[in-house]
Amino acid sequence: MKLINKSMLSVVITLSTASVYYAQQVQDTVKTTSNDIEQVVLTGVADIAKDRKTPVAVSTIKEAQIVERLGNQEFPEILNTTPSIYATKGGGGFGDGRVNVRGFDMNNTAVMINGVPVNDMESGAVYWSNWAGLSDVTSAMQVQRGLGSSKLAIASIGGTINVLTRAADKKREGNVTVGLGNDGYLKTLFSYNTGKSANGWSTSFLMSRTAGAMYVDGTDFESYNYYFALGYQPNKKHDFQFTFTGAPQWHMQNYQSRISDYIKYGEDGEPNRRYNPNWGYLQGETYSQSVNFYSKPVASINWDWNISEKSKLSTVLYASWGRGGGTGFLGSINGNNINSAKLKNSDGLIRWDDIYAWNQGTAIADFTNAAGTAAPANPTPGIATRNNGLVRRSHINSHDWYGFLTNFQHKINSNWNFSAGLDGRYYYGYHPGVISGFLGNKEYRENSNLNAAPYYTVTQSYDPKPSANPFVKAIKDDSQIASRNFNGEVLWLGTFGQLEYSNDAISAFVQGSLSNQQFQRIDNWIVDGVTKQQNQVVNTKTGFKGIWGYNVKAGINYNINEQHNVFANMGYYSKQPNNYAVYPNNQQVLNSNLQNEKIASAELGYGFRSSAFRANVNLYYTTWKDRFQRVTNINIPTPTPSNPNNQTRAYANLLGVQEVHMGMEFEAFYKVTDYLEFNGMLSIGNWKYKNNPTGELFDDNNLPLTDVPNATSNSVQLALDGVKVADAAQTTAALGFTLKPVKNLSVFSTWRYADNLYGTFNIDQNFIINNGVIPKAAEKGALKMPSYNLFDLGLSYTFNLNNGNRLIVTGNVYNLLDTTYISDGKSSNHVKELGDFKDIKNGAGVVTSSAQQQYDAYINNPSNFYKGLDSSNQVFFGFGRTWAASISYRF
Repeated sequence: MKLINKSMLSVVITLSTASVYYAQQVQDTVKTTSNDIEQVVLTGVADIAKDRKTPVAVSTIKEAQIVERLGNQEFPEILNTTPSIYATKGGGGFGDGRVNVRGFDMNNTAVMINGVPVNDMESGAVYWSNWAGLSDVTSAMQVQRGLGSSKLAIASIGGTINVLTRAADKKREGNVTVGLGNDGYLKTLFSYNTGKSANGWSTSFLMSRTAGAMYVDGTDFESYNYYFALGYQPNKKHDFQFTFTGAPQWHMQNYQSRISDYIKYGEDGEPNRRYNPNWGYLQGETYSQSVNFYSKPVASINWDWNISEKSKLSTVLYASWGRGGGTGFLGSINGNNINSAKLKNSDGLIRWDDIYAWNQGTAIADFTNAAGTAAPANPTPGIATRNNGLVRRSHINSHDWYGFLTNFQHKINSNWNFSAGLDGRYYYGYHPGVISGFLGNKEYRENSNLNAAPYYTVTQSYDPKPSANPFVKAIKDDSQIASRNFNGEVLWLGTFGQLEYSNDAISAFVQGSLSNQQFQRIDNWIVDGVTKQQNQVVNTKTGFKGIWGYNVKAGINYNINEQHNVFANMGYYSKQPNNYAVYPNNQQVLNSNLQNEKIASAELGYGFRSSAFRANVNLYYTTWKDRFQRVTNINIPTPTPSNPNNQTRAYANLLGVQEVHMGMEFEAFYKVTDYLEFNGMLSIGNWKYKNNPTGELFDDNNLPLTDVPNATSNSVQLALDGVKVADAAQTTAALGFTLKPVKNLSVFSTWRYADNLYGTFNIDQNFIINNGVIPKAAEKGALKMPSYNLFDLGLSYTFNLNNGNRLIVTGNVYNLLDTTYISDGKSSNHVKELGDFKDIKNGAGVVTSSAQQQYDAYINNPSNFYKGLDSSNQVFFGFGRTWAASISYRF
């Protein structure tokens, strides 16, 4: 869990075709325009553009599709039928889903709520568990692929996902919903909208609870969602909207495992897709080492002022108070950490009861040391330290965040429009640690706080669940902090402007922004002016480091006739690095090679519209230069007369890391009759690293290797040119239909295909070019995962009751054919070759096992392989067949 930040953004969105058709239950797709979106969502300062006008690639998911099809899936998975989107459930815990856009992860894709980015202000990450409740109040979910037409300098390298929620003045209606699903999933919801009164007041309210377990074992969860909106429109000049929403939740998590472990705990050679190595039973109750808990209430006040027929001012003030974190473990048992196989039973579950007993002094026979020769009892029963005894800790990631955005729009004449604005933010993140489970210990001794040497005692345990109070203090008791204690402070101020031109055939825009972002790191456990990090004296506060960034973008759309249009856009970003690049290795030392990331992108698009058929085709090319990348644990020869094999451990901050993402996207919608509709998409990407970056070497004391005697090198070059970008399928396709055989009944199905999915890999010393020789790691590159096909099936039926009331029943089956597939590759261990083995000799120098013998034993053992992959690879398997159903009473 990380902190989630928020800033306002004006966004221009073109309604595209393939996804819009799902709004048929609201109104006929062919008649859909941007106006119907404005009537059901809170737009605030967000600009909703019109089809065949704004030159950006966009897909829109409407409320009807979310209600019908989301069920118990992860919120971003609803986007999987749109081009260049790859969304998965990640580890399978509630809210742990992730999404990539054009091959860029969430750190480089802007996610916004009503035009407000929620990417973490320190790392840029997005955690969907904080926003899972948004599916209850979303009226539209829109994706701009590429740099888009947003006015601010945001992290939209891959694209922008904008979630638009209901407005307070949505039409008068109430809703009671009960949802069920596999593995005990239960959801209850109540909402009511008053509609707008004669004197301009309106309110909207929602409360829901979702609980149960996910498909993967040991993933219990509980989540609440509350939403309140108050609107007031005293006259046509002024419109005020206040919203307050939050989704407190806790959920158990799952980490990736080796394929061999999935098979080990499966049956008949098939992997156990439900296997989770993070949990077990403690005194008969489910207990997990990894629990995520968070509450992030968000409040905003929007004011739209129609100054005149030509001028409008939109302003929003907003605040966010994130509270929560995630658990892990401190300490060990006889040198074994919590993930050691010795601490697991025959089913792969953690032996919590035995750990509890060992902590209290009982000797456990098979809790042997690393050599496997002894299993001593705990020498300090009931007392845990970083090196002895096991306790569960929580790393807290709370924040206080405040901001404003004001946007002035002026219509110069019938063709020209101008807008400009300011964007300001203040963010303070709290990152202490606390104990969340002593497991039989009575105390934990913390020795990392240099202000309280040699140690102090922690005796208080905090339950890893969010507080019912959304404004609870981020740090409860400074004397009970354990594991870590640092803070982060971020300041942001930006300005932006846009000039637009439009007539009946042509629409164009040019825009730019300038921003200054300042970072400060605060370490509460060091001693001012005494503590050294990387050979430098440091203080508790680093002081602010300010960095300028900017972007410029332009685009043009030409409507050839009523059916055909073409568009083009291009842009350039100079993007500030995140906090963890400014202060790498989570220390107080400023990165000496700090530089902005440079992103350039160009796009061409074509659209076709008719009464029955719509289609879009896009071509894109994006370069991403000067990514921050640190390579550690590099061993550089520093021979001495007494030790010719001496080595010095070093690190390098690489310069010139570059990625190139190019591809083609196609989406279409075909309405055969009033009873049958088809939609489809195809996206083909080619995402690779480009060039071989270099980096100056430093030793662990932060001294350049030029200052280290006898160093054979003071810089390195890594072979990355041509290596595939990992973590998202570069080829995706989908084909779906909606059949309406009788009035009020919809039957729908979707086929999805994913290919060219590559496993992640570490950019490390294995990629270093030595004497011009390209290493094997670079030659082999990222590991390609098997392709897969999935089918989903669902239906929805509406019963019309008296007085306009309705009863809506939905049902969905996901992965209908129960296909076994790898959704996420988390390593790139290629099948071994003969050259990967070495002769083994005994102490007398006699060869006891030749490389050929080892290779033959490896290659002839079927358990070493799975669908052509080395079974040592770490992966996530996708869920098997799951289901969800709901019944809603609308009144």
